[in-house]
Amino acid sequence: MIKIQEASRPWEIVHVDWVTCLPPGGDGSYNAWLVIFERLITTSIFLPCHKDDTGLDKALLIWNKVLSWTGIFTKTISGRDPKFTSALWENLHQ
Repeated sequence: MIKIQEASRPWEIVHVDWVTCLPPGGDGSYNAWLVIFERLITTSIFLPCHKDDTGLDKALLIWNKVLSWTGIFTKTISGRDPKFTSALWENLHQ
């Protein structure tokens, strides 16, 4: 197992994952949560989304709802396929 480096400031390193297959709810009939967890100050953000959202959809959600008050992350950790993290960063830079 690889040791995860410690962050030196809040929101420098985040963990990103999502919870899917939830019953539809809310105005947009959301059926998933995009979860962003910050370990240093132990804060989580839960963003309603759709299971079938694209990488661009998730990037826009993070850009519009999170980065405006956290600043840009230095490192993103995800238990998902490395392609997810790559697509997320690629879409954030567009």
